[in-house]
Amino acid sequence: MSQVQANDTVKVHYTGKLKNDGRVFDTSENREPLEAKLGQGQLIPGFEKGLIDMKVNEKKTIEIPMDEAYGDVQKELFHKVEKDKLPEEIKPEVGMGLMAQNPDGTERQLRVADVKDDFIIVDANHPLAGQDLVFELEVVGIN
Repeated sequence: MSQVQANDTVKVHYTGKLKNDGRVFDTSENREPLEAKLGQGQLIPGFEKGLIDMKVNEKKTIEIPMDEAYGDVQKELFHKVEKDKLPEEIKPEVGMGLMAQNPDGTERQLRVADVKDDFIIVDANHPLAGQDLVFELEVVGIN
């Protein structure tokens, strides 16, 4: 029986949880399985490493430390934005997601970390930065 190897394309069902409180942040349940080619940077390193040597229909649970997931929270990714720079229709609240356009035209997600009278603090870290993760995996295909 074949096993997942580096550079294989795999189909995998997964449920991702926060290690500290068990809260589910993403799952493929009731959806098509995730399909990804290993070695292409499509998956976080710990997820990819956890798939290696798994067989079709095998299930396992892996723990991924933050340094093999989305890294630690980086303080330099918090920025002050004057409220008068925001579109009028936006009423910022802590936790709200915003999109910003980079100088090269690409977009990035931001989260409102704090709201003051004249400005807000936005956080450009990945929402799962600083978190250790747990994934329940089931390989359903290997190509």
